[in-house]
Amino acid sequence: MRTVSEPRRRMSGKERREQLIQISRTLFAEKGFDGTSVEEIAATANVSKPVVYEHFGGKEGVYAVVIDREMQKLLGLVTEALSASHSLIKLERAALALLAYVEENSEGFRILVRDSHAASGTGTFASLINDIASQVEDVMVDEFVERGYDPKLAPMYAQMLVGMVALTGQWWLDVRRPPREEVAAHLVNLAWNGLTGLDPNPRLTAASRGLEHRLAHPPQRPAETAPRASEAEAEAEGELPAAEAGSPPPPRPELPPPPTEKEIRELEKARERELRNQEKLRERELKEREKLRQREEREAEKLARELEKTRLREQRELDKAREREYREQQRLLREQEKARLKEAKAAEREALKHAKLVDEEQEKLEPSG
Repeated sequence: MRTVSEPRRRMSGKERREQLIQISRTLFAEKGFDGTSVEEIAATANVSKPVVYEHFGGKEGVYAVVIDREMQKLLGLVTEALSASHSLIKLERAALALLAYVEENSEGFRILVRDSHAASGTGTFASLINDIASQVEDVMVDEFVERGYDPKLAPMYAQMLVGMVALTGQWWLDVRRPPREEVAAHLVNLAWNGLTGLDPNPRLTAASRGLEHRLAHPPQRPAETAPRASEAEAEAEGELPAAEAGSPPPPRPELPPPPTEKEIRELEKARERELRNQEKLRERELKEREKLRQREEREAEKLARELEKTRLREQRELDKAREREYREQQRLLREQEKARLKEAKAAEREALKHAKLVDEEQEKLEPSG
């Protein structure tokens, strides 16, 4: 006997829209915007092309929705991570948030790291990085002000920091090892320890500065000392002043000589002294923080002892009150028992007295023998 299958439930407009978004998200992650077509989206959803156009107006519309969702999701995770109180915790949680998004939303991250199509209407992955960097910038400003660095440099450092984390996330998207907690720890190790020993006035070494100067001002070649054809023609035509005709070209300013090995060594020694001084300052700062921490621990322990003493004193007073109450109850019970015994004896005497009277009356009523 043939059984009639139940008709398939028709999706609501909201459910159909969500289905198309999820299908498009997967296809965009696998093939990109240009590699995905409306026909493929409709076929995967088992609907006709007009349904896609009805909900989104075309491939560009659904792509914009997908991009906007992913950007808001990632930005929300990072924003929440940056709400921590300590700067180091903010950095750790922000790195973990990005790596968690990469691990748990691989399709979305693959879409974001591609160059977003102009149809997205929400910018590119670079614009997302800028949004995150603008939030990190506030953290960097506070750190720079606290350490005496120029806070105007905070936007540049924020871009460096966020870019480093984002590129690491792109690399980790494919390799997936080591685990994300370990990757985050190494990221924070590089960023935080680098920030801790940050040089407020960084400069290139003397050797590199000499190279930079030589690159910017290359030495003259012999051919360059000869007059150019145009200058020779100008002299022949009399356009140049007579005093200059046939005279040697004016001497070019001499380039400063490159630094000597001795100067380089002295600069390197000065740099090393500066680094040692910074390390000493950092160690002194760490010691001060450790002293502060120990003092806070001692104060906390002292407060805990005081609270324990107060609790024990209150407990003793409560025990004494309970003991007094118990003794009072026992006294009342003894008094009640005495009163009950007294009443019982009185009742017994009355009963004996009454019995005696009855016996006397009976003796009077009996006839004499």
